Amino acid sequence: MASLSHLPIFLSLLFTAFYSAASQSFIGVNYGQVADNLPPPAATAKLLQSTAIKRVRLYGADPAIIKALAGTGIAIAIGASNGDIPALASDPNAAAQWVNSNVLAFYPASNIDLINVGNEVLFSNDQGLISQLLPAMRNVQSALSAASLGGKVRVSTVHAMTLLAQSDPPSSGRFNPGLQDVLKGLLAFQRDNGSPFAVNPYPFFAYQSDPRPETLAFCLFQPNAGRVDAGTGIKYMNMFDAQVDGVRSALNAIGFNDIEILIAETGWPYRGDSNEVGPSVENARAYNGNLIAHLRSQVGTPLMPGKSVETYIFALYDEDLKPGGTSERSFGLYKPDLTVTYDVGLSKSSQTPSTTPLTPSTPRVTPSPKPSSAWCVPKAGVSDAQLQANLDYACGHGIDCSAIQPGGACFDPNTVASHAAYAMNLYYHTVGTIPLNCDFSQTATLTSSNPSYNACTYPGGNT
Repeated sequence: MASLSHLPIFLSLLFTAFYSAASQSFIGVNYGQVADNLPPPAATAKLLQSTAIKRVRLYGADPAIIKALAGTGIAIAIGASNGDIPALASDPNAAAQWVNSNVLAFYPASNIDLINVGNEVLFSNDQGLISQLLPAMRNVQSALSAASLGGKVRVSTVHAMTLLAQSDPPSSGRFNPGLQDVLKGLLAFQRDNGSPFAVNPYPFFAYQSDPRPETLAFCLFQPNAGRVDAGTGIKYMNMFDAQVDGVRSALNAIGFNDIEILIAETGWPYRGDSNEVGPSVENARAYNGNLIAHLRSQVGTPLMPGKSVETYIFALYDEDLKPGGTSERSFGLYKPDLTVTYDVGLSKSSQTPSTTPLTPSTPRVTPSPKPSSAWCVPKAGVSDAQLQANLDYACGHGIDCSAIQPGGACFDPNTVASHAAYAMNLYYHTVGTIPLNCDFSQTATLTSSNPSYNACTYPGGNT
C-alpha cells in the first residue's frame, strides 16, 4: 500500500479536545509596543477574549496593559529589559521593588505567570551584561519566593537561535561551545525552579537562507518530501519541528533533558521590500495557520511527542516605528482597527468547541459550515508523487489513518490516489473546516459530491 511511515508514532497518541478554546493554553501572542498607532489596551483585551489566544507576552511590564487583562484569565508574560539587569543583579532590594511594582500590584487579578529577564542577552556579546544575567534572575526569583509566588510565577530569559552552533540535522543540535558554561549555570537555576528554556525559532529566516520551493513548503507546514535526520532516521515534515528538536538535542547534549522548551517568538511577515524573499500574505497565512493547526493537534515534535510546546506567535500588531526593512514592521495578525490582517482561524466564532476526547479510533469530525462544499479532494491531474506527499503530511499530523491500512474499510483500491483522497479529507475535517486546511499546496479542492463508496465513509456533509 502507499507509505504511511508516520503511523507508528502518531497512532499511539491520545488527543484532547483541541478545538475547545479552554484547551489551547499553549497558544500565545507577542504584544510589542514599538508603534504610535496601537489601539487602547482595553480594546485589545476584548479582542483577545474573542480569540483562542490564551497567553500574551509583553516585552516590558506596561501597567495599563496588565490592568486591562485583569479578570480575563489570559496568562501574561512580562519582561525586565536588558537595561534593568545590572540593578536587578547587584541589589536584591531593587529586585524586590521590581516585583512589587510589576507583579504584586496586579496579581492575581492579572494572571502573570512568567517573567523574562532580558531578551537575547547572550546574543548581545556584552560580557558584562551576560555575567549579570544569572544573578538578576536569582534575585527576581528570591523576591517572588519572599512574596509567596515561588512556583506560581516562572523566571526565564529569552534566547536567539544563534545560540546554537549546529542544528541541522536536529539530532546534531549543539550550543556554541563558548557559551556552554554560562548556559549550564542558567539551566541549573531553571531546573531548580521549574522554568522553561525560551527561544526564538523562525523558519522564515531559514527559508531566506535557502529560498528553494521545496524549502518553502517545508517551512510552511505544506506537503513536501520531508527531510530525514541521518542520525536518528526520523523524517521531519516541517522546519518548526526540526528547529525545536535541534534545541532539544542541544539541551540533552549538556545534560538538561528535563528542561521544558518555550517558543517565545515565531512568525512570518506578510509584507516586505522588493529584495526580500518570502514575505507575503499567502505565506504568512500558511505559516501561522498551519502552525496553529499543528499546535492544536498536540502531536508534538518527533523528540517530544504527544504535547504542544508553549508558543507565542509574533505578533499581535504591526510595530510601525521599528527600524529595518519593511518586513520588520509587517508581522501583525491584527490591524490597529482590530480587524484581522489575514484569517488563521483564531476567532472563537470560527471554532467548534468539543468536550469529547479525540482518540485514534474515534476521529473527531467537525461538521462543515458549508454543507454544499463538504468534502476535500485532490484536484484532477495531480501527480502520484504530490499525492504521496499529501498523504504523508496528513497522516503525519495526528489524524487516524487506520481506515486506509490493510483490512481498513478504505484500503481498497490500494492506490496512492485513493488513500491520499481519504487522508486529505479527514485532515480537513479533523484540523478545521476552513479553506486553508484544504489547500495542500493548491492541489486540493472542496466539492459537494460525496466521495464515499461501499463501506468507506468520508467524513463530511451531515456525518
